[in-house]
Amino acid sequence: MSHTPPRVLAFDVFGTVADWHTSVAQDIAQRIPGIDGAAFARDWRAGYKPAMARVASGELGWTRIDDLHRMILNDLLPRYDLADMPEAERRDLNRVWHRLAVWPDVARGLARLRSRFICTTLSNGNIGLLTKQARHAGIQWDCVLSAEVFGKYKPDPATYLGVADIFDVPAHQVMMVAAHQSDLDSAAALGLQTAYIERVNEFGADQPKDVSGNQANSFHAVGFNDLADQLGCTR
Repeated sequence: MSHTPPRVLAFDVFGTVADWHTSVAQDIAQRIPGIDGAAFARDWRAGYKPAMARVASGELGWTRIDDLHRMILNDLLPRYDLADMPEAERRDLNRVWHRLAVWPDVARGLARLRSRFICTTLSNGNIGLLTKQARHAGIQWDCVLSAEVFGKYKPDPATYLGVADIFDVPAHQVMMVAAHQSDLDSAAALGLQTAYIERVNEFGADQPKDVSGNQANSFHAVGFNDLADQLGCTR
């Protein structure tokens, strides 16, 4: 398809850039021998949207994702007979989200994309989390933008349009890059371009994800290097 080239690429992080499932599953399995780390990781992640919905509805005031993750963890531990986990270990386990590994294509693909475009995060993760995760994984962003900047979680329009405002470009010159079609649908409804990234194993190899995406997306790529190829970035 023919598109006006974007000037800014805004990236979802959890699942698109970072392999949260493998990182969390391995961490908890190393701590607690015999635990089903894959199930624990998925259960922890399953509390993410309901927790954000409590903030969006006004039930909770603005709450950083680090703090929401901890609330979800506190509720989850008794379900795995871990209610007696000490406070210090709970704090360290909650910081696993700062230590997420990235998918194998990310480091090279992101470097290629940065050679031509401004590349920023646009994640519901808080700024401290996103910065530490990038340093841990050895990747670089031109800017770290978070829902924390806007005081609203995606898919609130303030987040997507906030990127265009910060970089002083029209919405159609921002491209949302994500492995989640709902994220892209929300961005597209506001005039942003969209790029779907296939992450078939986001929830683990035993639970492959449908990665067909939507034909209405501006681009569909198997990974970051494929997207870089489609956008004409040098190798």
